[in-house]
Amino acid sequence: KREFFLESRGLFEFGRGGFGGGFGGGGAPTLFHSRRIGLQSGRPIPILAGARVTGKVGPFDVGLVTVQTDDEPNVGAEATNFSVVRLRRDVFARSSIGVLFGNRSASLVSSGANQTYGADASFSFLQDAGVSGYYARTATEGLTGNDRSYRARLSYSDDLWGGHLDHLVVGDDFNPEIGFVRRRGFRQSAASSYWSPRPRFIGWIRQLTLLGSIDYFENDLAGFVESRTRFGSLSIDLESSDRFSASVTDRYENFPEVTGISGATISPGRYSFRDVQVGYTFGSQRRISARLSVRRGTFYTGELTSVSLGRGRIEVLQQLSVEPSVQLNWLDLPEQAYAGEFNQHVARTRITYSVTPRTFLSALVQYNSRSDALSGNFRLRWEWAPGSELFIVYTEERFAEALDRWGHLQNRGLVIKVNRLLRF
Repeated sequence: KREFFLESRGLFEFGRGGFGGGFGGGGAPTLFHSRRIGLQSGRPIPILAGARVTGKVGPFDVGLVTVQTDDEPNVGAEATNFSVVRLRRDVFARSSIGVLFGNRSASLVSSGANQTYGADASFSFLQDAGVSGYYARTATEGLTGNDRSYRARLSYSDDLWGGHLDHLVVGDDFNPEIGFVRRRGFRQSAASSYWSPRPRFIGWIRQLTLLGSIDYFENDLAGFVESRTRFGSLSIDLESSDRFSASVTDRYENFPEVTGISGATISPGRYSFRDVQVGYTFGSQRRISARLSVRRGTFYTGELTSVSLGRGRIEVLQQLSVEPSVQLNWLDLPEQAYAGEFNQHVARTRITYSVTPRTFLSALVQYNSRSDALSGNFRLRWEWAPGSELFIVYTEERFAEALDRWGHLQNRGLVIKVNRLLRF
């Protein structure tokens, strides 16, 4: 099932790294994702206790996490221990190698435990060239197929030109239950290149960028192409720090069975469709900045129109900022029972107030028309000593109802988190 989705950070993170979110998007799995702890089937699971240790031991960066959750009969969740160990070491001038081990004591798909093993490396050559990759396996009782995933990436990034080559494999039984996998049983190959000159004869243009890429997925078992994306764009960076961009995307999808797309049912078959997007970004140095974009094109058997305002920021005061964003998606599909059935709109606003350089309050409110859900996240952060912090976080989600002013409460939570930095 392919759906629109949002991701949010959880309580425990190791920070940026090879296992924190793959090596750069695409279909790469994540071997550890803290939001898998304390949630099952979208429902909260009680957390009894947990601890995180991060730091440096000799030449090694070390990350340790262990969390114990309680059982929750309403969703069939068993009492489970989540434990992760991450070691990483810098080598040469700008390179690194690392390993990760994760254990979930009660698997979601079998009666035993689930383990994840992985190793990654990143090597930088000269100033602009790099090679990176990883190899990972999982162990789950009852899954005896291809339980491996690996990736290799070669990149070159210069101011004038650059590009990358990428190859990724995810087995059909690769199952990191302390992370997540968007799709299994595929081979992904991708390539891109760009040319980015700085025309001196046009005073109001800082830089032009022409970019082209191709990305396709093959079924790892049957060998046929599941999907392919060809992309081309032109962006113009202005001396005012504003940016204009235009892009064309051509997609191909091969569905061997009925597939759900944003609530619609797409019949088996091969589909080719394309769209055009135009956007303008106002520079971040402005008191009011944002990116406006319009997208129009075909979408499987129908048409898609999208209008969005993103990266919005309004500096009300030096200490107070408002960051609004809106995305409106109109899907016109022949399968729909009535007009607007598959439309999806998301509105979000973040408000941040800095009380002092070490203390701030923030609020995030979001409405999703597809689920008719209104959610809020309110956070206080206080750095009471250098490297030591107090967080107070309150979250609440409600389903909007026309006859109910405040809607129906779905869930709420209050979390208090304290970090204490100890130096030896």
